[in-house]
Amino acid sequence: MDSFIINAFLAGLAVVLIAGPLGSFMVWRRMAYFGDTLSHSALLGVSLGFIASINLNLSILLIALSVAALIYFLQKDQHLGNDTVLGILAHTALALGIIVLSFVKDSNFHIENYLFGDILAVSSSDIISMWAVSLTALLILVIIWKPLLSITVHKELAQVEGVNIGLHSFLYLLMIASLVAVAMKVVGALLITALMIIPAATAKRFATTPAMMAIIAVLFGLVALCTGLAISLFWDTPTGPSIVVASAFLFMVSSFKRL
Repeated sequence: MDSFIINAFLAGLAVVLIAGPLGSFMVWRRMAYFGDTLSHSALLGVSLGFIASINLNLSILLIALSVAALIYFLQKDQHLGNDTVLGILAHTALALGIIVLSFVKDSNFHIENYLFGDILAVSSSDIISMWAVSLTALLILVIIWKPLLSITVHKELAQVEGVNIGLHSFLYLLMIASLVAVAMKVVGALLITALMIIPAATAKRFATTPAMMAIIAVLFGLVALCTGLAISLFWDTPTGPSIVVASAFLFMVSSFKRL
């Protein structure tokens, strides 16, 4: 088997391993729009990275983390709804990213690679950084799983029980931001949210417990990854979109299951 296929699989596996559990919380908490906001901010990170001539993974991560922190503090403004805050930040970040991109004159820069992913071109260093971020986020999620679940189920009750809602919510936002940064290479800025939402939504039809849903979401993400890679190799289709389409197909098939 060619090394680039193995690299693509390892990179995708690092992403789906953490996308499943984080996506499950995103489905439970109805935060799909939040994922879109961070994915739009990733494009700004790419453009600033090129302009500043710094590591793109680092610039994407820094911008995503900054936007996540900004969302956290702006959501405390009782005069604005969460959807309003997210809408403002999503479109502002996207517009700024496009403006900054107009100053990029590098002939090696291909915007479609960052919009739709370029998983077949990942390097060994990319894989190492993806696994480092993924495993770190997974460890943090395991540690805060119970309090984060309590907040998701009943926020007020969790507060009465002494759960630090602000801290755990902020950590969750940071983990999503980290996932967005590493997933850019796999499915691109426009499709990152789909990689989190669709496997989790599919798993919801089969799971009986929150932990089971997170595990099944990872499994569906893995199946979509392998299927998408196979489709891309056999029919020469864009790999990132192929993975998302495979995931969507699994969701549609699962819809025939009686609840």
